[in-house]
Amino acid sequence: MKLDWAERLRERMHGCAESLGNLLVEGFHYLALFAIGGTVFWSAAAAFGGMVSKGHASIDDILLLFIYLELGAMVGIYFKTNHMPVRFLIYVAMTALTRLMIADIQHNHVPDDGIILVSVALLLLALAILVVRYASSRFPSPASPSRGGERDLISDDER
Repeated sequence: MKLDWAERLRERMHGCAESLGNLLVEGFHYLALFAIGGTVFWSAAAAFGGMVSKGHASIDDILLLFIYLELGAMVGIYFKTNHMPVRFLIYVAMTALTRLMIADIQHNHVPDDGIILVSVALLLLALAILVVRYASSRFPSPASPSRGGERDLISDDER
């Protein structure tokens, strides 16, 4: 003897639990994105304020602002598409290494093995960008429905 009323009740309970879980996860997702975006904006504004109070901007300062710009773009793309743009993480790393190399050359004025290591790391990151771009064009992932039920408009290499 099958208890249909119990089975229906179980399905309704499962549906309610799934909806509540999705609501909590998406709420945390949005809260975290706004917190990260606000922190990036706050840090960029503080760095810019420091440049203004100093009266000039060095190349280090400008590259730092580019890092903040790339982080902000990552947050924006992730907010719109729900996909992490991997290439932007590599761009941030490349900008940070470039900033490190320029600062080292400006302050020490002595070429050493550190510059070679940073240059090799930059080359490897550039090759990683090429691999990601090639792989995404050669082996595209199937389009998945986005939050609003529409198809994603972001290219596969941005995922």
